[in-house]
Amino acid sequence: MRVMVLVKATRDSEKGYFPEPWTTEMMKAMGKFNDELRKAGILLMADGLKPSSNGKRVAFDGSGRTVIDGPFTETRELVAGFWLWEVKDMDEAVAWVKRCPNPMPGPSEIEIRPLYEMADLRRDRPPARLRSASGWTA
Repeated sequence: MRVMVLVKATRDSEKGYFPEPWTTEMMKAMGKFNDELRKAGILLMADGLKPSSNGKRVAFDGSGRTVIDGPFTETRELVAGFWLWEVKDMDEAVAWVKRCPNPMPGPSEIEIRPLYEMADLRRDRPPARLRSASGWTA
């Protein structure tokens, strides 16, 4: 199964603030962690994102489109970086995230989200949330 592992932004990451020597130490630790992911055959892609002040959002309303310039509020809902992994199941992804160095100088969160696979999108069966063990649900 493929999962996207999302490093959640913090106030400091949104300011582009990464103090020394923490930055150098974290980059070394994260490099080692990424090497372990590669050796295990799990890492498909990884990268960091610039603060949302460098980004844009496009809001859709029917045929209308509105461009919204960053920065965006609600830092806890923003993403500062990501990995794309191939793991056997969610338990394996959680185990790897627990081994990850803290990606921020203070408290932080990492979110794990499975990607849809083609089998999940087949038209001849409903999404999992609409199915139950006994059959269809409303």
